[in-house]
Amino acid sequence: MKHFLSIFFLLMAFASFAQVEKVIPARPNPPKLVNDLTGNFLTPEQVAALEQKLVAYDDSTSNQVAVVVVNDLKGYSAADYAIALGRSWGVGNKNFDNGIVVLISTGGGSGNRDAFIAVGYGLEGVIPDLTADAILNNELIPNFKAGNYYRGLDEATNAIFKAAEGRYKAPEGYRKRGGGKGIPPIIIILLVIGLLAIFGGIGGGGGGYVSRRGYRDWPGGGWIGGGGWSGGGGGGGFGGGGGGFGGFGGGGFGGGGAGGKW
Repeated sequence: MKHFLSIFFLLMAFASFAQVEKVIPARPNPPKLVNDLTGNFLTPEQVAALEQKLVAYDDSTSNQVAVVVVNDLKGYSAADYAIALGRSWGVGNKNFDNGIVVLISTGGGSGNRDAFIAVGYGLEGVIPDLTADAILNNELIPNFKAGNYYRGLDEATNAIFKAAEGRYKAPEGYRKRGGGKGIPPIIIILLVIGLLAIFGGIGGGGGGYVSRRGYRDWPGGGWIGGGGWSGGGGGGGFGGGGGGFGGFGGGGFGGGGAGGKW
């Protein structure tokens, strides 16, 4: 019965993500790291400057940071939408799962618009949820509330670069704010399954447990989720030599990140 419930909830999780991915916009062609799908959130000059910066970062590190601005989230949470987009587009390298999605939604009115930083599984060690939250609430959201959209994205991506190198520090006195989106419901479901598996006493060595990144076999097994839930493939190799962006690399996302309102 225990294994049946685990399989049932995992199938529900996959079904949920599959539903979200149906409303995700198609991967840009030609590929771009900065995608203002509203058409007016940033000026063309700002889009070009931010794109050049993120392409250069991709060229030098292979870490891919995609900025996506949408009018609305089609009824889904910012967390579900951003993670599904990262998987669907394959942001990051499939061998390292080193993608990040900075999702901005302009719908909902002042104080109720969404922002979310989704972190690929391979970068969660250096950009845990608390760090993503700090970047969101110290660099991005204050600028957005002041109407400085480009500055917010510029400073937030600079902070992401530093965090990926272990150099980011939140301002003195910063504490995690309580006004964010919180833990997505699907993550809570997976955690409950994990607790049932751990405290239910699995014997015989054929079991597994569920983390917030998905299902994992006991030592010696592999991930199903996180890095294993890769996006829809590349679209080209990484850009290089100072040229344009070559395409997303098939990276996967495991549920890490943080969100807030602006």
